[in-house]
Amino acid sequence: MTSPSFSAPLPTSEPTSGPASSAASSSDSEAGEATRATSAAGATTSRHRDVVVGVLAVQGDVREHIATIESLGGRAVPVRRPSELAAIDGLIIPGGESTTIDKLTRTFGLAEPLRDLIAGGLPVYGSCAGMILLSDVIADPSTDRLGNPQQTIGGLDMVVRRNAFGRQRESFEADLAFRGLAATGSVAGEDPVRAVFIRAPWVEKVGDGVQVLAQVPAAETPQAGPSGAGEQGAEAELAPVARIVAVRSGNLLATSFHPEVTGERRVHELFIRMIRGEA
Repeated sequence: MTSPSFSAPLPTSEPTSGPASSAASSSDSEAGEATRATSAAGATTSRHRDVVVGVLAVQGDVREHIATIESLGGRAVPVRRPSELAAIDGLIIPGGESTTIDKLTRTFGLAEPLRDLIAGGLPVYGSCAGMILLSDVIADPSTDRLGNPQQTIGGLDMVVRRNAFGRQRESFEADLAFRGLAATGSVAGEDPVRAVFIRAPWVEKVGDGVQVLAQVPAAETPQAGPSGAGEQGAEAELAPVARIVAVRSGNLLATSFHPEVTGERRVHELFIRMIRGEA
């Protein structure tokens, strides 16, 4: 069948006024706005999607870190195998025994992949023992039965001292001014951080690329510590000095203390923002 021939003139391109035309125009406008809103929402979702944070789960306070990340809307997963590293956006190395974590990461084949990922820019946060493992140099490394010193994963150009604030009985708390934090829940970003130090390390020296975020003031620094510390021997420990306890260098963050055990969430919130590229 052939198409019929029409002799009626074609409609002009001038718009037709009237209710039907106004309704169509309004509908088109609303549809355009809806499309733009959907696109904006999609972009927002992409920017603020839940990050996947791995927590190195060979030893230490893994559950506390997982709970803190989840309370902030992120997804946290334990990491025990090299194959699990591919699914994460960032990694937390928890507090625990730095010598044990060192040995187990090497035993499970995690140490070298982690070094490669850190060199490639993977965001990593280390608390307490995690700070020791992220340090390039340990001033007083533990040794095994063969005399081999403990190893670190490295990445932070600094020197740390293990158990620097003393043994378990010298554990203490302090309020710290901490740079770079944002308001989280009802806590303002500039509010002091209540920090708990349990057999904690301190940072003795940092390289040019390492930013100091927090220190224990000299007046609040316990005199307890390893005898003979420092190049000038035990006398160097008699006069308390401010001690570095939180640092950042690029995508690496480290604290001497345990924010995950006190309900302090702003340090983890900072780490999530680092993963998203927002801090």
